[in-house]
Amino acid sequence: MGTSKQLLPLGDRPIIRHCFDTIAAAGIQQVIVVIGAHGNGIPEALHGTPVTIVRNTVPDSQMADSVRTGLNAIDDRCSGVLVCLSDHPLISVGTYKAIINAHLEAPDRLVIPVYGGRRGHPTLFPPGAVQEIASGAILRDVIRKNASLLTLLDVCDEGVVLDMDSDDDYRRILEKFWTGQ
Repeated sequence: MGTSKQLLPLGDRPIIRHCFDTIAAAGIQQVIVVIGAHGNGIPEALHGTPVTIVRNTVPDSQMADSVRTGLNAIDDRCSGVLVCLSDHPLISVGTYKAIINAHLEAPDRLVIPVYGGRRGHPTLFPPGAVQEIASGAILRDVIRKNASLLTLLDVCDEGVVLDMDSDDDYRRILEKFWTGQ
């Protein structure tokens, strides 16, 4: 998009702050934010929040590399890892809570929200899958390998499939945000 999409405004705050506030409102207590080489401005946008910020120093790396970077900062007592993407800012508090509840009911399962038949984000990885990621596997392969442990959670939240990869996507997200759709 030619700019740091995490710092674009959504309402009265940057997208990254909107994402954090939603995650925190869902009761998620430990939040690790992984930033890359161009993550300047993100720590300032999250100032005053109880996040841990870590930097992925590998240029042009895969998402799994960022997840691995974040895993190094996670409390060992976590029962799972919820991988949230900052370019999906419209996910509701209720969806986060539903994913967490599905995890609490079956802590050994991967949980992926589904809207309108499409898989979305965030994905919750149980400890076994987290270990696979930590060992070098990419997220898509971990999901594929653990298909028998997959819970596809139907949600009424289009935000799980609305990502922001272009200016048009951003305009569509702004429109949905302001109209409450």
